[in-house]
Amino acid sequence: MEYVDIRYIGKKPKLKNPIFIEGLPGIGNVGKLAAEHIIESINAKKFAELHCKDFPPQVFINTDGTIKLVNNEFFYWKAQKRDQRDLILLTGDYQGLSSQGQYELVEKILDLVQEMGVKEIYTLGGYGLGYEIENPKVLCATTDISLVKQMKKYGAIFKKNEPGGGIVGASGLLIGLGKLRGLQGVCLMGETPGYLVDPKSAKAVLNVLMKVTNINLSLSALEKKAKEIERIAHQLKEIEGLSKEKSEELKYIG
Repeated sequence: MEYVDIRYIGKKPKLKNPIFIEGLPGIGNVGKLAAEHIIESINAKKFAELHCKDFPPQVFINTDGTIKLVNNEFFYWKAQKRDQRDLILLTGDYQGLSSQGQYELVEKILDLVQEMGVKEIYTLGGYGLGYEIENPKVLCATTDISLVKQMKKYGAIFKKNEPGGGIVGASGLLIGLGKLRGLQGVCLMGETPGYLVDPKSAKAVLNVLMKVTNINLSLSALEKKAKEIERIAHQLKEIEGLSKEKSEELKYIG
């Protein structure tokens, strides 16, 4: 197997001026949740699997007892209306474990999507705050100043004058290396505490992305997941509170 190996499932689809959307695991798993929700909602078809020697040396065990080598997966969807565009979507189990691996991985991904006619990239992720937030905003970064006004219109916000800010991982590299190839790119980052899977943040990101793609999605499944995560977070806080109380009690025992 090559360092990065892409295997097609059947014939490579022929698409017209497609948009590429990436949602790999990251902070709060926001991008992965959002991408998987799109794929399930529009019934996108898988057409390729990507394996990489920079992924963890691991296989997953399926419910039927068979195994699956960890990978990333490409899906496609063809536009149903005149105001929509064909889509290529990427999600998966892991990002690269090293800097070299991330670069090798992203270059191979860009090779594939460019061959299929992609000129626009949208990467999805989380913006870690370290604390809970009721109504997460969607922060944005773009490759072109011309896209800033457009994304503001769709509800994304831009944080200015923040020293040392950056986007780590595939979401940043895809638009950064893509820009060197002449591709336009947008990164959408939902605000998130960062320490739990965050469907609420994924929902916020999708609310912006739906305006970009002109695709209406039901977000009720994400809303249900968000309530479940809130319940779990509340339980964890209660457990943490009880642990602190017991710790304080023990201090008084000589």
